[in-house]
Amino acid sequence: MRSKYTPLTDEQALAALDRCVRQVRCNLPLYTNRCQNHTSVDGIYPACDNVQWTCGFWPGEIWLAYERTGEERLREAGLTLVDSFYDRIVRKVEVDHHDMGFLYSPSCVAAWRLTGSERAKEAALLAADQLLTRFQPNGEFLQAWGPMGAAENRRFIIDCLLNIPLLYWAGRETGNPKYADIAGRHAKTCLAHSFRPDGSTYHTFFMNADGAPSHGETCQGYRDDSFWARGQAWGVYGSILSFRYTRDPAYLTTFRKALGFYLTRLPDDRVPYWDMIFSDGSGEPRDSSAAAVVACGLLEARRWLSEREAARCESLAREMLGSLAQGYAVPEIVPGTGLLLHGTYSKKSPYNTCTPEGVDECTGWGDYFYLEALTRLTRDWYPYW
Repeated sequence: MRSKYTPLTDEQALAALDRCVRQVRCNLPLYTNRCQNHTSVDGIYPACDNVQWTCGFWPGEIWLAYERTGEERLREAGLTLVDSFYDRIVRKVEVDHHDMGFLYSPSCVAAWRLTGSERAKEAALLAADQLLTRFQPNGEFLQAWGPMGAAENRRFIIDCLLNIPLLYWAGRETGNPKYADIAGRHAKTCLAHSFRPDGSTYHTFFMNADGAPSHGETCQGYRDDSFWARGQAWGVYGSILSFRYTRDPAYLTTFRKALGFYLTRLPDDRVPYWDMIFSDGSGEPRDSSAAAVVACGLLEARRWLSEREAARCESLAREMLGSLAQGYAVPEIVPGTGLLLHGTYSKKSPYNTCTPEGVDECTGWGDYFYLEALTRLTRDWYPYW
């Protein structure tokens, strides 16, 4: 078992943030003209073309580091990647899926907000339009993947709660209500079906052709009735973001239930196993990225809760970030490595169909959300989401 953590203080949070910024600087020569692979291999990220659903997280790290330092080389690197994302959406390279928010919110929405880049704004708006093409009116959801007419593809996943903020942003920028309308309709469908009565979540939910609900599966978790940690984390953060945009109290209720369930399944150091059906002694790997995502959700929630409840959320976030900083942060700054160890992308089990990869490695989203959480803890930060 890992040593006991202590909640992160303000001074420690700034030190951890600055250590992350140094690693981002170190990685610029490797991943400015190419992207970062979704997960590391033996602790080092291979460079890749801009074709993966995860490619937006690395530029998000660059923009967070730029917000901390104002350094021109970070700005230039971020805008170089904007050109790549613009080209990707214009040529529609690997964009026939729902992950437009993961791709374009931390890369191009961030760049537009921080630099006024019109190319970044245009790319993000094109991505929002691409996301609208995934909407299924029967059932009112954004289909995750696959041809829209195939019955076996009529499914959505809980991750999409982090994609729909791109639509809310596009609606504000254009004044067109269609974006927020589709975002809200999808979120309500997810609220109705992705969350179990006890606050736990399904990774995937399938709908019938007539729009009626079919069934939930936990495809990336251990089995259908288990509790995939990263999916639970998307549910926590995604529900409070939906409240941010709609002010519908149903999302606040869901946030509390999803968070409450998550907290009951944590080991002593506040960092979950990859599926929360496992506990200490199981020998299963952790997923540090889930803890980083939940910390972001807790720090977002402070804006919308009573003083007492907000203080509790901040205390929990400090505990989680303290554990990550003290037991999971990459200890040495070297070219090509990430920020957080012990993440899990896709773990094979006897009951799922996962391709095993990125197990006990750095993950692009884990690094990004760890840096976002540290940023949230150390300043009044306006989200890219």
